[in-house]
Amino acid sequence: MERKRVLVSERIAEEGLEMLRTELDVDFRDDISREELLSVIDQYDALIVRSVTKVNEELIKRGTRLKVIGRAGNGIDNIDVDVCTRYGIIVANTPDSNTVSAAEQTISLLLSSVRNTAWANDVLKGGIWDRKPFRGTELYGKTVGIIGLGRIGSMVATRLKAFNMNIIAYDPYIADERFERFGAEKKNSLEELLAEADVVTVHTPKTKETIHMIDEKAIALTKKGVILVNCARGGIFKETAVIEGLENGKIANVALDVYEKEPAIDNPIFKYTNVVCTPHLGADTFEAQKRVGENIAEQVLLALKGEIVPNVVNLPAVLPEELNYLRPYITLAEKMGNIYYQIEKLPIKRVEITYSGPITVNETEMLTIGFLKGILEPVLWEKINYVNARLLAAERGIKVYERKEKQSAKPFKNMLTINIFSQHHEMEISGTLSRARNPILVDINGYETEANLEGYVLMLQNEDRPGVIGPLTTTLGEAGINIASMKVARQTKGQTAIMILNVDNNVEEEVLKQLEQIDGLIGTPKLLKF
Repeated sequence: MERKRVLVSERIAEEGLEMLRTELDVDFRDDISREELLSVIDQYDALIVRSVTKVNEELIKRGTRLKVIGRAGNGIDNIDVDVCTRYGIIVANTPDSNTVSAAEQTISLLLSSVRNTAWANDVLKGGIWDRKPFRGTELYGKTVGIIGLGRIGSMVATRLKAFNMNIIAYDPYIADERFERFGAEKKNSLEELLAEADVVTVHTPKTKETIHMIDEKAIALTKKGVILVNCARGGIFKETAVIEGLENGKIANVALDVYEKEPAIDNPIFKYTNVVCTPHLGADTFEAQKRVGENIAEQVLLALKGEIVPNVVNLPAVLPEELNYLRPYITLAEKMGNIYYQIEKLPIKRVEITYSGPITVNETEMLTIGFLKGILEPVLWEKINYVNARLLAAERGIKVYERKEKQSAKPFKNMLTINIFSQHHEMEISGTLSRARNPILVDINGYETEANLEGYVLMLQNEDRPGVIGPLTTTLGEAGINIASMKVARQTKGQTAIMILNVDNNVEEEVLKQLEQIDGLIGTPKLLKF
C-alpha cells in the first residue's frame, strides 16, 4: 500500500519528524516558496505549519488530497479554519503541548511579582544588601480571579488552589460543570470578578472581544492594590491603562510575559520596579518544544488513519482525559447513527438526542457530531467526517436538539436515547456501553434488547408464536451463516416481536429473500453493517 505524504513547511522538533517518518513519506521544506508550495500541495495528504505559512482558500483549493492541516503551536491566525471546514479538512493544533509551561510561567511570574524577586535580585547583584524595599505579600487566603477557564486557566486554578487561594473565574463559554471540577466560583460578569479579586490573571485567546479587555474602565473596578498577570496574549492588557494604574497606586504589581507590540524593546512599562517582565517565554521550555513536535505528529497520524483527533480546532475542544473517557461513547453514538439509513429511506427532518447519567457532566458535543457522522455515512460515504458532519447535516435540513438528564430512565448508568423524525415516521433508539465498554443497542422503537453493534447485525420482525425461529436459523445455517448471538424482544405476548442477530459473515441478498419467505416473518429482513 502506498504511503501517505506530509509536507512540513516550517521547523518542528526532530522527534516529531522521526515519528512522522515511521508511517509517512515526509518532506521537510522550511525553505519552500509560496509559489512552489502552491504548485506541489496537491501531492500531499497532510501539511504541517507553524505561524508563517498562510493556509487560505487559494492553497486549500489546490490541495485536493489534503485531509489534515497541523499547526505546531497554539495560535491559528495564519489558517482559514472556516474554509478548511467547508472542504472537510481537519485543522489540528497543539494547545496542550505548552499548557504546563504556560501555567508554570504564570505561577512563576505571580510569585516573583508578589515577593519582588526580580527587583531584589537586581539590587543584590548590584552590590546592595537591603531587605526593606522588598517586603512582599502572601498568596495565602487571597482571591485570584481567573479570566478564561480553558486548558491553561484551569491548570492555573489547580495550582493556586494548593496555595489556599480562593478561586473565582469568569468564562462565558465554559459549562458550569467545569467551574465545579476545578474548584472555581463562577462569576457571571467580568465586572463582578474584577471587584472581588486581589489577583487578576488572564488566559483567553486574543480576539476582538478580548483586545484591551483590561483597560481604564476595567482597572477602575478593581480593588486598590490589585495584582495583574498576563501570560496569554499581548493586547489583552491596554498598556497605557496599566501604566496609569501603576502611577496612581491602583495597581500594586504587574507580571507580563506578552506585550501589545513584540519584540518589546524600550517599552515604558519596563521602568517600574513593581513590574516583572519576561520576553514571551510561556511556551519556551525544552519539554514544551519537544511535545509540540511529537504531539502534532501524533495528531496528523491519527487524522490520516480516520481516528478521533484530540485537538481539532474545527471541532469542540476536549481535554485528553475527557476524550479517553468519551471515546467509546462517541463510537456508540456513531454506530447508533449508522442504523437509520440502513433501515429507512425517508429524509430526516429533525433528531432529538437525550444524554442520561453521569456522562452529562462532560462536554457531549463530540457525541452529537459522532451521531451525525454516523447517520450520514450510509448516504454520503467518504464525503462525511467529524469536521463537516454538523455542516452537512444542516445543509440537508436536519435540525438537532439535545438535552441532558442526570439519571437514566432505564437500569443503565449512562444512556443515549435518540429520536429521529421524518415527515410521517419516528424511530427511537437507545444505546449504552457493555461492561467491556463496547457499544450495545438496548432499545429500538420500544423493543428492549441488548444487541452488540459490531460487524454484521441481522434485524427482523416476526409473529410472536412457535415455529418461526427454527426455520430462520436453519436457513442461515444452510447458507453457511454462523449466528454469534441472538436477541428476541416483544412488547405484548402474541403480537409482533423483533429478532436481532449478530452473525459472523455477510448475508447475501439471495439469502435475505429466502428469509423473507419464511412463514411468521414480517416484512423484509434488514442487514446492518458496522
